[in-house]
Amino acid sequence: MKNIVAGHVAANTTEFIELALGTPVELWLGVEGESELERAARLDAARDILADNPDFPDRVSRVAAEAIEAFAPELFNVIPLPRPCGRRRPSRKAAAA
Repeated sequence: MKNIVAGHVAANTTEFIELALGTPVELWLGVEGESELERAARLDAARDILADNPDFPDRVSRVAAEAIEAFAPELFNVIPLPRPCGRRRPSRKAAAA
């Protein structure tokens, strides 16, 4: 099965993420051994991208959720927390009245 994003075929997971986001992963995560000057320039570029694309964090979240759903769906198996005792929802009878 081919992974196609925006008309391009992704050769691996990293390339798929880069195509889906439109930016290299290293821009957001950094690279090992980068200098302080390189880090400052990378963060400056990231800030510019976020300023120009205010919906970018939503796109990133969507890509991450889709990747988790596709490759690690067990991470979505969560145990619901009990509701606090002081805040109860109205019963169906009360809501119907």
